[in-house]
Amino acid sequence: MKSSSVQKLTKLSLFAAVALAVYGFESLLPPLLPIPGMKPGLANIVTLLLLQKTNGKNTALVLLVRILLSALLFGQAVSLLYSLAGGTFCLLTELLLGRMLRGRALPLISAFGGLSHNLGQLLIACLLTASIAPLSYLPYLIVAGVLTGLFVGLCSHFLLKALPKSLFPQGGET
Repeated sequence: MKSSSVQKLTKLSLFAAVALAVYGFESLLPPLLPIPGMKPGLANIVTLLLLQKTNGKNTALVLLVRILLSALLFGQAVSLLYSLAGGTFCLLTELLLGRMLRGRALPLISAFGGLSHNLGQLLIACLLTASIAPLSYLPYLIVAGVLTGLFVGLCSHFLLKALPKSLFPQGGET
């Protein structure tokens, strides 16, 4: 294995560990609203940083590792389904918008990511319950997803300015 490959894997592993630690910390916080599973999504900061500084493949890998480990350490089997659906919807939305906006307007990209994360989780809830009843949460989840997404996007924006470029895998190669 080349030195650059080892270095890249090490950096991506560190990002996964940071995302997992942030998720763990966030799981200790009291709920924002009396809606099951409602969290600010602070671990998405890592996703946004990687989307800006590397590529979609690296970002998806770190996200998948974080989701699998967080379900194993902090969740239940069913939480894995919700996290995979929300994370996938969010990542795809942020990838698409990031390309369309050329990485600018990170808070806007994140707001749409938060919204799509919640929509992905609602879809799973409807499928698991074989009912459209979970859609009654939609108005709350739209507001919460956009507001928390804006906050996460702002945090990511300022972190990008503060973090050294050498922290990220070089050139975004896969």
